[in-house]
Amino acid sequence: MPTITFKFEQKEKQPITVDISKGEMILDVALDNDVNLHHNCGAVCACSTCHIYIEQGQESLTEITDKEEDFVDRARNPKHNSRLACQCILTDDEDIIVTIPDQSVIIGH
Repeated sequence: MPTITFKFEQKEKQPITVDISKGEMILDVALDNDVNLHHNCGAVCACSTCHIYIEQGQESLTEITDKEEDFVDRARNPKHNSRLACQCILTDDEDIIVTIPDQSVIIGH
């Protein structure tokens, strides 16, 4: 079974590795495992609060859409590997590593 490792920009937080299955959304896996990841729009690709960086496994996720790319561009400090966790669904059995930006500066859930 593939795993997902959540790393954090906040240095005091330790990485968390959990199982993920094909068809699961990164946001759901985070929330199911008590990983604080804001999602102000309710996971409908209408904001950028669930912004993450994909460090490994990008090719095992659904492709980024134009709509998602528009919202990623509005995120704080977007990078070439930025995605929205609410739009990332595992399509393969590869392990994933993501970094969650500092959530303390986001107002939301």
